[in-house]
Amino acid sequence: MEEHSQAFLLRDGFLLLGTALAFVLLFRRLGLGATLGYLLSGAILGPYALGLVGDPESKMGIAELGITLLLFIVGLELAPRRLWRMRHEIFGLGFLQVALCGLAVSGVIYLFTGFSAAASLALGLPLGLSSTAQVLPMLQSAGRLHTPFGERSFAILLFQDLSIIPLITIVAAMNRNPHLTAGPPGWVLALETGAAILGLILAGRFLIRPLFRLIGNLGEREMFVVAALFTVIASAALMEALGLSTALGAFIAGVMLADSPYRHELEADVEPFRSILLGLFFMSVGMMLDLSAIAKQPLFVLAMAVALIATKAGIVFLLGLGAKMPWRSALALGLLLSQGGEFGFVLFAQAQDAWLISPQASSLFGAVVTLSMVSTPFLMMATRRIRETPAPNKQDEPDGPEDDGANAIIVGYGRFGQTVAQMLIAADIPVTLIDTDIEMIEIAGGFGAKVYFGDGTRIDLLRQAGANDAELIAFCIDGDQLTEEFLHAVHQAFPNAHIHARVFDRRTLIKLKDAPVRSFAREVLESAVAMARRSLDGLGLSLSEIDRAENTFRARDRERLSLQEAGDMASGREQILTQASREPRTSS
Repeated sequence: MEEHSQAFLLRDGFLLLGTALAFVLLFRRLGLGATLGYLLSGAILGPYALGLVGDPESKMGIAELGITLLLFIVGLELAPRRLWRMRHEIFGLGFLQVALCGLAVSGVIYLFTGFSAAASLALGLPLGLSSTAQVLPMLQSAGRLHTPFGERSFAILLFQDLSIIPLITIVAAMNRNPHLTAGPPGWVLALETGAAILGLILAGRFLIRPLFRLIGNLGEREMFVVAALFTVIASAALMEALGLSTALGAFIAGVMLADSPYRHELEADVEPFRSILLGLFFMSVGMMLDLSAIAKQPLFVLAMAVALIATKAGIVFLLGLGAKMPWRSALALGLLLSQGGEFGFVLFAQAQDAWLISPQASSLFGAVVTLSMVSTPFLMMATRRIRETPAPNKQDEPDGPEDDGANAIIVGYGRFGQTVAQMLIAADIPVTLIDTDIEMIEIAGGFGAKVYFGDGTRIDLLRQAGANDAELIAFCIDGDQLTEEFLHAVHQAFPNAHIHARVFDRRTLIKLKDAPVRSFAREVLESAVAMARRSLDGLGLSLSEIDRAENTFRARDRERLSLQEAGDMASGREQILTQASREPRTSS
């Protein structure tokens, strides 16, 4: 029996990954985004089409971790002070969107379908929510998550997560099922939510941060991955135990670690799991698309999807104008948030259990949600020319220092890296500092410097630290840690960044001579030259004589290095200065 289950698991995995790979590559090539590829591959494999892969509900339960990880990563990118700055957008714009869109969609359903008022509310309020899992990756891939436009979008999505609590309360209050146990009152849920958020904040500061500090001191990267996943799953499990949004719990945990030095390492470790699970989530949504329900009432599903998109896009567009957004940005915001969201499936199931809607209605409106999600990439493509701003618009420019794309990244914050960093900062160039020495990071924090924990020789960590936007990457790490292959990989991944590197000695310099590096700095060469110049000055030599001595040394050193590159380390020995041309002076 176990072998049979394992065979089915391997077969399902093969089919899901293979089909997703093919469709995602195709849709990426066509410029339609990965989400549509995942949805379509799931629909084709699911029980309502070819039926090659079944049980989408169980896969959805696992895949929802993808949304949880996504919100954790977003939380890592939003320091508490930045979140506080967004409070008006979250509780103002977010509240208006949820309330107005939910009530308007409920009204459309009530007027045009013949559903009761309770059923219309049970369907319309969840449809007022948008898909966090779809919108945030679209903003990230477009590089707009950290712009004012992206912040407004995220503020609305965050309030939608918070609104799950009152929506659950509303559905429970309309319950018609006498056998369904009533949940706690809304005010109890609100208190539990506040207590859970406070608990997560305290745990992040007094438990999670010391845990990461311990792991960092031990140098166990695998345990860092385990601890990161534990943090996400534990915070989500706490919220789920209270019947709240698991994604909200993960988001709070991320925010609590956004100001910690472990942020970039956590992002790099969690990102691969997030990508895979989020893809599985969209495939599960596609698998749950009841094609038979659509076939029975195709015009109804299509008409409700169009009504949903038009209603939400129109309301959000007007809200954007009311928030003093340019009309193009307001239109983009309306279209981006026009689809139904993943929480609709959860609330539809709850409404069905409460005898507010029938299973057939749940399937039909689940299809409406899926169809609206499919439409979003097409709508964004179709309106691109309309939405494009003719001239650069400050509304969509990054927030400057708040944006994590640094002008310079310095890997290694020891004695050498500190000098480089302070010179750059003195020139008013913002830098991101990365090191693996926990004690050094804590000491730097005591002086006001922000150093992130992480291995700067990992391409994924450099990317998380903002290397895509960096103009300079300086490797100031000790010893012989760089290879030519790695530096070529860095240049290929971040071609716009100038690479500079510290090398241990001339042997390392020769080893890396073909690497795409703008300049190398031998560890002690310049300080030794500086000391020699001061020594000659102390002996009474003139400035011209000191310059001549330095130029002679540097010319011979370059010639020796050239000979060693062409031959071996023993080449160019005659270029080493070992005897002065005159006898040393003797005291009388």
